[in-house]
Amino acid sequence: MAATPPFEILLVEDNAGDIRLALEAFKEAELPKHVNVVRDGVEALAYLRREGVYNRAPRPDLVLLDLNMPKMDGREVLRDVKSDPELKMIPIIVLTTSVAPTDIVRSYDLHANCYIQKPADYDEFLDLVRQIETLWFDVIQLPPITREAAA
Repeated sequence: MAATPPFEILLVEDNAGDIRLALEAFKEAELPKHVNVVRDGVEALAYLRREGVYNRAPRPDLVLLDLNMPKMDGREVLRDVKSDPELKMIPIIVLTTSVAPTDIVRSYDLHANCYIQKPADYDEFLDLVRQIETLWFDVIQLPPITREAAA
């Protein structure tokens, strides 16, 4: 039986401290996964569309998307991804510090799959990562297109 490739996660985040926090939490969590990081919305779309330096990028099983970023914010990324027939099936979790009702409503209006307030404390972030992994990789059935493409 062939080994299942690790789950591919794309973290779209511009804050270096939040990137370090997330990568450390993912490293400590148990699930086999590979986390790629891009720092703004323009890079995120290039990665997802496999353009330029990302022409060999693996298709992510899950995207963790910050809202407030330079060049192109998360709302614009969400709009573009969810309106693209090639990308719209990729689950996107909005992971942001904002709890503004307008951001929450707008994110779901743009077809976010989930909206989570980003914890600042490492232990809370680790707990959140474990919950995300349990829900998205153990409970929820993800579209098979990403797993098949990696095989």
